[in-house]
Amino acid sequence: MAYKKTEEFDEKTTSGLIKNYREALGLIGEDPDREGLQKTPERLAKAMQYITQGYQLDAHAILNSAKFHEPVSEMIVVKDIELYSMCEHHILPFFGKAHIAYIPNGWITGLSKIARVVDVYARRLQVQERLTVQIMDAIKETLNPLGVAVVIEAQHLCMMMRGVQKQNSVTTTSAFDGEFHKSATRSEFVKLISTNLSH
Repeated sequence: MAYKKTEEFDEKTTSGLIKNYREALGLIGEDPDREGLQKTPERLAKAMQYITQGYQLDAHAILNSAKFHEPVSEMIVVKDIELYSMCEHHILPFFGKAHIAYIPNGWITGLSKIARVVDVYARRLQVQERLTVQIMDAIKETLNPLGVAVVIEAQHLCMMMRGVQKQNSVTTTSAFDGEFHKSATRSEFVKLISTNLSH
């Protein structure tokens, strides 16, 4: 059977966005009827719904869908999770990596679910600081671990394309809970996400 990519979009939302984006193109001095732009409002309407689909997703439900009782209490680290989001101030992308760790307290979750939680909150209009805390809180509330740590490193197009135009700057945010408030535990986590273990 051939692979078929299917995406579903809300018709009312799509038509409203198309109308607004078409008008916006005219307001900036473009001709929305010229060949290259005729389908742009529709493409943009669908892209924006895809980029912000996190509003329709539930991080707690995702974690609970693969929640297992396991008597381990060693740190679990998932690092270098790709992250793409939209800055709520200028509706421009920021992108980078999330590094997440938790220390189980009787419950673990599927590793892929941790990455999906990042998407739930990244696929919304965001600020990096809030995104970091939301990811931490979802893991904390669902798994009740002994500790959670989240570090995000990202580059922001609102800085790179406009404003200060600093192309190589990286913004790092972190959030720690429980055992990660202890400097030894936090240091172990930072060491693990900074080390390339494959070499």
